[in-house]
Amino acid sequence: MINDFSPEILDLNTIDEARHAMQDIHCTDAGIKIMQDKALFKVIKLYDVNSKAANILKQTFLSKGGEVAISRHCADLSKETSDVIIMATIHQYKRAIPVLKMQPWKLKQIAEILTTMIKEV
Repeated sequence: MINDFSPEILDLNTIDEARHAMQDIHCTDAGIKIMQDKALFKVIKLYDVNSKAANILKQTFLSKGGEVAISRHCADLSKETSDVIIMATIHQYKRAIPVLKMQPWKLKQIAEILTTMIKEV
């Protein structure tokens, strides 16, 4: 059964790679423009994020369909900071960043870092 349809996992790391993969199966240019940012999933780790900011970061990405792993200590604010792991598509990062720019606790700075990092894709 696995041989049906010749399944293949694509390792897409850049917008160009995503675009070419979709061109190879004859997607329209308009469709590619809509989907290219959704084809790239990136995981970014940040260190020593204020626990309050980590909670907002998690809520923001969840609302956009992404996810953020944070320390369990963020729930009760028993530790001042947490490392965080953000898991999202480029499309989800682009939707979350404007929201983060309006938040306190250095989330504007985090938004700018994320903007820079996803531009490199």
